[in-house]
Amino acid sequence: MKLSKKALSIPASVTLEITAKVKQLKSEGKSIIGFTAGEPDFNTPDYIIDSAKEALDIGFTKYTPVAGMPELKEVICKKFKDDNNLIYDPSQIIVSDGAKASLFHAIYALVDDGDEVIIPAPFWFTYEEQVKICGGKPIIIQTKEENGYKLTPSELENAITDRTVTILLNSPSNPTGAIYSKEELEALAKVVEKHNLTVISDEIYEKLIYDGNKHYSIAQVSDYMKENTIVINGVSKTYSMTGWRVGYLAAPKAIASIISRVQGHTTSNACSISQYASVTAMSKGAEIVESMRQEFDKRRKLMSKLCDDLGLTYINPQGAFYMFINIKEFIGKSVDGKVINGSLDFASILTDHGVAVIPGLPFHADEFIRLSYAVSEADIVGGFERIAKFISLIK
Repeated sequence: MKLSKKALSIPASVTLEITAKVKQLKSEGKSIIGFTAGEPDFNTPDYIIDSAKEALDIGFTKYTPVAGMPELKEVICKKFKDDNNLIYDPSQIIVSDGAKASLFHAIYALVDDGDEVIIPAPFWFTYEEQVKICGGKPIIIQTKEENGYKLTPSELENAITDRTVTILLNSPSNPTGAIYSKEELEALAKVVEKHNLTVISDEIYEKLIYDGNKHYSIAQVSDYMKENTIVINGVSKTYSMTGWRVGYLAAPKAIASIISRVQGHTTSNACSISQYASVTAMSKGAEIVESMRQEFDKRRKLMSKLCDDLGLTYINPQGAFYMFINIKEFIGKSVDGKVINGSLDFASILTDHGVAVIPGLPFHADEFIRLSYAVSEADIVGGFERIAKFISLIK
């Protein structure tokens, strides 16, 4: 059987692979604490589940319009107005099978073979692979610690060529938790407008922000940016609905029309029952969302303290639910007779000691590992006890 070179060149998702391994080890009765999953550990709130049951009871189980059911698009427009001061028409909203699908369709609509897409690193590794699948060329910019691991205007300016078509921003960031301020986005927007480019802005962690910080979308900066930004979002992280697979995007009408056309030949509409429940999720539940955010914040502070107690350095996350921990001091050393050559080795050997983490290499940050604090406090404490023992064995 012949397989395409394009398909063979796509690596598996490291996050999904390691998460699956954790589940397998647990099913085999082995003690493993996983800090891998990029999803809240809370169950979907009851009011959302009840809404899905209602959809089933009334027979809302057929196709919806490709771009999403009108009621959900109206609720999304209201969300953008209330939360971001952005006015969109329902025709500018495309509902998809998760934010990952929204992202792919956005890239596909903008990128031709050989076009360049600028991606600041560290970044969620799916960005790079989706750009490649669409025939584009990822241009990776290694951001610096002194800039909070965020893209600067000068770095952006220096990376732009005549093949550049778009910049992919993520705020709050996976994996660093970094947040771009209004002023930082305004400075980047000046460069974007100067070169007549577009931005794909992934804002899926928008509601998970700490220390009094506020979310600001680059689409808010100016009329130009609103007309040249595709905003990616969804219900998965905010409402603990990862398995329901509902993402959405807002885009200029011309782009939205093309994305809808593309989606009509890929996934078609998102699950009707999930869409119905998403209307309820986004119309209510502000107090539940805030309670989950506060719980994540408690866990963030706990994990920070445990890192400090072990002398581990890390990027202080301002948003999302990840801790990006620096393991540079351990590279080149050995444990269990095995040399730690980078984050893949560190993560692999640590798994043998009962803790699963995500290596930083796929994020273009091989001196880091990513730990999710979307796990219980008991697992955080127990996991760090194991990490402390593991570190003590490194020579």
